[in-house]
Amino acid sequence: MLAAARSRLDRITARAAFQELIALGAVLVDIRPAAQRAREGEVARWLPALVVERNVLEWRFDPRSDARLPEASYDRRVIVLCQEGYTSSLAADSLRQLGIHRATDVVGGFAAWRGAGMPVAGLAA
Repeated sequence: MLAAARSRLDRITARAAFQELIALGAVLVDIRPAAQRAREGEVARWLPALVVERNVLEWRFDPRSDARLPEASYDRRVIVLCQEGYTSSLAADSLRQLGIHRATDVVGGFAAWRGAGMPVAGLAA
């Protein structure tokens, strides 16, 4: 399942994700649970990043949903982030199946984000 999901994505590095957030108006979506974010740290709050836990991702990003976020759009670049880059691949593929054709994820997840020196907040800072 993971290999199939990844075959449909153009996965990107943490550094490329950061560049897309700043230059291209992408949105980073951290799907990790609150306990994991508290333990591992978070993406710096000044970046265009949202926390949308995995269990509500589809209905919050489906442009047809009454519970959609303002950022939900079929054309928006949505970059999904989990801790190590496994769950995020499945989640990004699920968004693509909803029609969000530019959804992808970060190779290596938040661990790679932090390891690449990207901006973080919380305990990992």
